[in-house]
Amino acid sequence: MAENMWNYAPTAGHTPDADLTGYAVEAADGGIGKVDKHSSDVGSQYIVVDTGVWIFGKKVLLPAATITNIDHDARTVSVARSNEQIKSAPEFDEDKHLGDPAYRDQISGHYQTGGSGH
Repeated sequence: MAENMWNYAPTAGHTPDADLTGYAVEAADGGIGKVDKHSSDVGSQYIVVDTGVWIFGKKVLLPAATITNIDHDARTVSVARSNEQIKSAPEFDEDKHLGDPAYRDQISGHYQTGGSGH
């Protein structure tokens, strides 16, 4: 399997005690929504993005490895994926995201297509 999609890159600017809730999420080609929730558990790090304005109430799970920069002053999270990749992601499933390896593999596979950045 490729690099672990569920860990932050050392250069992302993630700090374990940071609360990212409410931060604006910037895709490679523009804003996509806001952070609804996040996890800092090593090996299971992610953010859930509420795409609100794009798709009525759709929430998507983004593995931590997709995050390229966290700017705490500007309250923004930059991700190395396009709006289209994020919008076409499987919808966030509250019941499956923690304990269902197949769901996590589906999410990882979605974001790994098109090549990895690092």
